[in-house]
Order: sequence, then structure tokens, then C-alpha cells
Amino acid sequence: MNLEKRRQIFERLRAENPHPTTELNYTTPFELLIAVILSAQATDKGVNKATDKLFPVANTPQAILDLGLEGLRDHIKTIGLFNSKAANVMKACEMLVTLHGGEVPEDRAALEALPGVGRKTANVVLNTAFGHPTMAVDTHIFRVSNRTRIAPGKDVREVEDKLLRFIPKEFMQDAHHWLILHGRYVCVARKPRCGACIIEDLCEFKEKSE
Repeated sequence: MNLEKRRQIFERLRAENPHPTTELNYTTPFELLIAVILSAQATDKGVNKATDKLFPVANTPQAILDLGLEGLRDHIKTIGLFNSKAANVMKACEMLVTLHGGEVPEDRAALEALPGVGRKTANVVLNTAFGHPTMAVDTHIFRVSNRTRIAPGKDVREVEDKLLRFIPKEFMQDAHHWLILHGRYVCVARKPRCGACIIEDLCEFKEKSE
């Protein structure tokens, strides 16, 4: 796929949704961090259901530590893998309090050092909370990038590196959200909704459906 075609794709995505954002509910970088940690192998809707009850009670690292492990588990028990996630959140909160004054660091290495935080989570926080032009490649972005040929790659890191290289800079801040939403609602896994796709004529997927 050439540069001009990629530019047209992102121009259309921007025109349709000028101000995309995450579907996770949050008001602070810390709330976003916790929501993203909890969202692994879970739906945003399911995470929001839990955090809508958790955050009014505890939405700072110290408040969650004061809540205790059992209290945290009780608030997030509707989410898959809640035991291991609760343990990671507690350890992450301890590190945020002792190493970062209770604040979420605006630094990749510091974020990735937190339990339950990998490269993808760090990218989401850096992009959505702090405005960095990062690219968090999840299953949706991986699928859309390969299927459309915007940035084909055999693993998530290769796709991430290609997207950072190929997407025109003016689109980088919001590209992560456009691609996720496109994969979630249009370019779905089993049968992509090609007939309802605003970039169908630009997409290089060979097995398009109606």
C-alpha cells in the first residue's frame, strides 16, 4: 500500500470521527491505567461496569491500598482473571506511592515496570492520558493492519513499528483509536462488514464480503 492511499484512509476515518477516544470510562491518568490493566481479555463494557462502582470509592493509588486486596477483589470480581488483576493492581499502587509520589509516570520504562503493565498498556496510557503519538496494537489493530495491508506484520511489534513509520504524522495522535474502533465495529474478525466500510475502495483485502 502506498503513502497516498494510507493518507486517504486516515482522512476518511478522521472525517467520520474527528475526536475519537477510548471506550473505557476514566477521568484521570490513574483511572485510565487501572481500567486498561483490568481490560486484558475483557470487554470495555465489562470493565466500565466494575470501575463505575470502584472509582467513586477508590480512584487513587493510596485509596486502593486502603481498600485492601479483598475490598478490591470484591469490586472487580465480575471481570475475568480478577484475582491476578487485583494482585497486580495492588502491587502497582504500592510502586506508584513509593516511587512516583502517587502519580502515574509519563515515561514508558517506568510504566512498563509496573505489575500488569506491558508495552501495549503503556502505549495506551502514554497516548490517551498524555497525548504521546504511540500505537498500542491489540487484536483489532493487528487484524485491520494486516487485512487492509496498511501495515502488515507477523507479530504485534512488527505491526506497531510499521504503523509508526507509515502513518502520516498528522494522524498519529488519533490513529490508535480509529483503528481499534474500525476493527471493533466494521472490520470484525469473522465476517468484515465491507459493504458498510468507508475505506472499502482503498482496502487491499482480497476476500471482501458484501
